[in-house]
Amino acid sequence: MALLRRLFNHRRYLHLVERSEQLIAMVLGLLMLLVTVVAVGELVIGLLGDLLAGRGNWLGDPLISVLGDLLNVLIALEVLQNVTSYLRRRAVQIELVLITAITALARKVIVLPSGMENKPQLLIGLGIAVLAFAAAYWLVRSSEPLKGKARTGPARSFPGRDPLPPPDADDGRRSEAHRPD
Repeated sequence: MALLRRLFNHRRYLHLVERSEQLIAMVLGLLMLLVTVVAVGELVIGLLGDLLAGRGNWLGDPLISVLGDLLNVLIALEVLQNVTSYLRRRAVQIELVLITAITALARKVIVLPSGMENKPQLLIGLGIAVLAFAAAYWLVRSSEPLKGKARTGPARSFPGRDPLPPPDADDGRRSEAHRPD
């Protein structure tokens, strides 16, 4: 009984759970990376084979099929980004999950086979899903206005002071004191 108490000590138990989550996320990340690389390889080989063989018309269903495959790879990349983001921050970023879901829904709409316009329930369901995901994304983005501003900034930031001062207000050129020799 004492062994069970020590094993399920609050801190040890939480540490064990956290480590297990990290290990599972790493395994999932590696599997997603492998699946994505294989999918890109198959897509490239298939497209190059079709191009080199001079296989006919790319308009219509073949184009829809290629777009569906490309979007599948993009969705796989987004899932991989979700997993790596979880590993970095130890939290699920709902915005990334919503973007992945919106991309998957867009793929579904794009690759709808012809004749689906005769199924109003399906179209209404997809329309409701589009509106729901768009509303959820808007709510997430608007709920944290400071983070929204940071997203529009530079892709990279460097610690410390910027070595180049901003341009002077009068003529847009750097002041004499900050010109390189």
